[in-house]
Amino acid sequence: MVKSELKKVIVVLIGALLNSIGLNLFLIPANVYASGFTGISQLLSSVLEQYTPFSISTGVLLLLLNIPVAILGWMKVGKSFTIYSFFSVAATTFFLGIVPLESLSEDILLNAVFGGVISAVGVGLTLKYGASTGGLDIIAMILSRMNDKPVGTYFFILNGIIIFTAGLLYGWEKALYTLVTLYVTTRVIDAIHTRHVKHTAMIVSKKGEELKKAIHSKLVRGITTIPAKGGFTNETKDMLIIVITRYELYDLERIIKDVDPHAFTNIIQTTGIFGFFRKD
Repeated sequence: MVKSELKKVIVVLIGALLNSIGLNLFLIPANVYASGFTGISQLLSSVLEQYTPFSISTGVLLLLLNIPVAILGWMKVGKSFTIYSFFSVAATTFFLGIVPLESLSEDILLNAVFGGVISAVGVGLTLKYGASTGGLDIIAMILSRMNDKPVGTYFFILNGIIIFTAGLLYGWEKALYTLVTLYVTTRVIDAIHTRHVKHTAMIVSKKGEELKKAIHSKLVRGITTIPAKGGFTNETKDMLIIVITRYELYDLERIIKDVDPHAFTNIIQTTGIFGFFRKD
């Protein structure tokens, strides 16, 4: 357990460093904006610097915006996920203060593409190991659970606001380059982590009841149990079917490994669901 948690901490730190490199060396100098709360922090920092006598860095704003979100996530999403997500935000703020704020290229398209790719690698690694970059991830999860709507809907709305605001304030050319960055970021995150927001896990195990209790103690998801029998051994087993979000995939893998390492698990992409997407 300690080894697993240490590995997770290291990955989150690497992800935060890569995200900071993408921002400070590419996106921020070119006035191209990232997605989610990072993009909002960039916009607020630019507006404060240009239109007020105050100046607050992107990293500090990112941390401040995430404090109330972390409190909400602690109550609504889960302690482990929220702790690691806020740790990722704090690490990003720290690295943004260390990585020099300078442009490596004068070509805005190169900045948009490389900044998006590098930041997306950091975000993708963070998501893959069961954390997030905070902010919109947590808000989208809470809203998705309340309304049973796809998480991607909320990402689309907020990112659309970022692009529109960037266009109004700094010209539509900047908005279009921001759109390029968001597209590249989405594609890279999908390649590293997972393409679909929801997945269906089918778990065949001799320890069905133990697995069910362990999953319910960690994830707020319903489980359907079906009697099963081994094709070669004729042993009686249980098949557990559960639909999860991509953020919960890491936790589910750990639970299965801890409770029954010999369980057979099949993860498939889920393009749509009907009915309640939560544990009663």
